[in-house]
Amino acid sequence: MNAPVDLHESLKPRILPRPRDAAVEQRALAEGLTPLQARILAGRLGGYTGELAPLVAPSLRYLAHPERLQDGRRAAERIARAVTEGEHIGILTDYDVDGITSHVVIRRTLNELFGIPENRLHSLIGHRIHDGYGISLPLVERTLSLSPRPSLVITADCGSSDEPRIARLREAGIDVVVSDHHALPTEGPPASAFATVNPTRDDCTYPDPTIAGCMVAWLVMSLTRSVLIEWGVLEPATPKLSPWLSYVALGTVADCVSLGGSAANRAVVAHGLTLINRMEAACWRTMAQRLGDDSVPFDAETLAFQMGPRINARSRLDDPYAALHFMLAADDATAARHLETLDQDNQSRKAIEAEMTERARGLAMAELEAGAPLLVVLLEEGHPGVQGIVASRLVQAFGRPALVLTPAAQPGMLTGSGRSIEALHLRDALQRAYELAPASLPRFGGHRGAAGVGVPREAFDDFRQALLQAVSEQLGETELGPRVFTDGELEADQLALETLDELEALGPFGREFDAPLFEGVLRAESLRTVGADGSHLMLELSSGATSVRAIWFRALTPGEMPAFDAGDLLRCAYKLNRNRWRGRESLQLIIEHAEPTEAGRGK
Repeated sequence: MNAPVDLHESLKPRILPRPRDAAVEQRALAEGLTPLQARILAGRLGGYTGELAPLVAPSLRYLAHPERLQDGRRAAERIARAVTEGEHIGILTDYDVDGITSHVVIRRTLNELFGIPENRLHSLIGHRIHDGYGISLPLVERTLSLSPRPSLVITADCGSSDEPRIARLREAGIDVVVSDHHALPTEGPPASAFATVNPTRDDCTYPDPTIAGCMVAWLVMSLTRSVLIEWGVLEPATPKLSPWLSYVALGTVADCVSLGGSAANRAVVAHGLTLINRMEAACWRTMAQRLGDDSVPFDAETLAFQMGPRINARSRLDDPYAALHFMLAADDATAARHLETLDQDNQSRKAIEAEMTERARGLAMAELEAGAPLLVVLLEEGHPGVQGIVASRLVQAFGRPALVLTPAAQPGMLTGSGRSIEALHLRDALQRAYELAPASLPRFGGHRGAAGVGVPREAFDDFRQALLQAVSEQLGETELGPRVFTDGELEADQLALETLDELEALGPFGREFDAPLFEGVLRAESLRTVGADGSHLMLELSSGATSVRAIWFRALTPGEMPAFDAGDLLRCAYKLNRNRWRGRESLQLIIEHAEPTEAGRGK
């Protein structure tokens, strides 16, 4: 464990320049990008030696063929056989956005393109609290109780770590085709699965292991279409699955997979947003109506911070089928009805999250005072559906990986969700903790940035110590604490919509390809608290003769006063934002962090 540190200083956010790769910057300039665009790429593609064009100008032509997925052909042929022989098919997916969008892709393909009637399709989505993650035992029992029982189950976004439950289905005569993207256990793909399609397999030649579960499902179903055409079951003119990339875009963004060096993820998000903004599906139209005319066109942030949380909220707090019904709604009235349910759940989720985050921060302080490199918080009264969000809040506040646990539905067990920092591969740390104390971690899964665990209550201390050791081994002497990495300063005349146009041409932005963030010293000409609880700050800032409006969300604890006044010079970290109001556009800054400069107070 790291040595104790000055807690106040260690928790003060530090504004730091983002490291830049000079070679990437020179290549970008040579390929005709502007100096500002080259600067942005150099700060996100460190060590990248591939072509820049697939990242700068995303296109579906850069997608690798699904035949390159290990077991892809085997999976597609088994699904195709089920289609041709009139089998009942179960679609088993996770309950988050990635799982729900995967479910939509598979179900719509089977029904609308392959002609399987609804009464031969069975949607199997676990209840987060009652069933748990993946192919849980309750979901297995539910599958076995269906009449008629499916002879094939297709998973998406889950299954790689569920060998015991897959074996149970196989014993009952049910083939399981696993499509997933989560890291596989050390023993490899589940032995009882008919096929396991997962780009993270060691023997998989698909060039991009970072794609989301919904993209794996889309590729498998696309390959199934090709097989059915080869077999003469479908006409060659059968529509391709391209329209479903709108769902893949949403799932990809919401699941926080890499949008950095992944040509595939950038292509499907860019193309999917084009489809979404045609507003041809009821789910997109009703969401636009809910958010207001000024929200259109949607961008990746709309998917990440507006659509994603609403769909996730339903699965976190209750039954996820309303989210599925919303995505599949055939008309606006049906979609609006389901969206209202999602919206209400999202409001409830926010209230629960705020209360849990406050308690979690209090419990984390003791570990912070000891200099722990990892925060492990057990909330005895916490809601299991909000663990991951609370863990994210701890990471943001304290600059350390965090794991939040609550009592599980199964007696004697705890369940938890973790979120990580850039320097730590969380799933690898959990694998190491399992090696150190296997009895303390009977179930875990996830990827670099996020993971879930199941821990016996009596083994909690052993688990915590094992994970602390695993994290310490990975991080070594890495300095921890809140960091705000920026892309440097802008000139006063760059505070303009034209600069934002220049930056947006590099989108989409997301995990490992963060939206541009700049720093600078600006004068606060005026400020006022806004929002129902007064936690946001609206500011008028100036740089020389240039004046610009700014908003700082969650700048204050309700009832708190700002640490600066009108007239003060502030060192700010900010994003450029397009403010739309009644058909007019203007530039506004989104403040990520601001602090008064000692030289500029009251001047």
